[in-house]
Amino acid sequence: MSYTIELGMKAPDFSLLATDGKNYSLKDFKDEKILVVFFTCNHCPYVIGSDEITRETADKFKDEGVAFVGINSNSEEIKELDSYDFMVKRMEKNLFPWIYLRDENQEIAKAYGALKTPHFFIFNEDRELIYTGRGLDNPKNPEDASENNLQNVLEEAVAGKPISTPVTNPLGCNIKWNGKDKYWMPAEACDLIPRS
Repeated sequence: MSYTIELGMKAPDFSLLATDGKNYSLKDFKDEKILVVFFTCNHCPYVIGSDEITRETADKFKDEGVAFVGINSNSEEIKELDSYDFMVKRMEKNLFPWIYLRDENQEIAKAYGALKTPHFFIFNEDRELIYTGRGLDNPKNPEDASENNLQNVLEEAVAGKPISTPVTNPLGCNIKWNGKDKYWMPAEACDLIPRS
């Protein structure tokens, strides 16, 4: 089995604290047609660069039964800016249209096999994975992006069409793991599509 969950697999459940002070799990989104779970953080330039595009996409599909859930699994030991308190401040400042959850012990990042920030996972109504990978092909400099995979997949999904590109490699900073060097990745972690 691969490190990252594969197409058709069910969304791993979670019970995590959000910046609004409430705990959320998959059942809190049971009425949504499509669920976008993405691993993100407070400091990564790839996240910061693409957040407004992600916002636009979330807003575009909010009336189509699409919910967005951001999860921050980064170690605050490595990056203090990734603490829960900074998450709260960031949401208060930016008012992003998603639930923002703290994965303190990093178990959910491991369950999903998250590789980068950001890393997107899109699930259908049965909470089966229909897409995993990047949001944009240039998240750090979105003005130079030529493809918005996140938007493309959601357009196909809400229209009931097959997903034309269901897997891409996420682009961003690696997850920052507790007790490890800031560049450390699990040995079994690998690109979703081999690079030529």
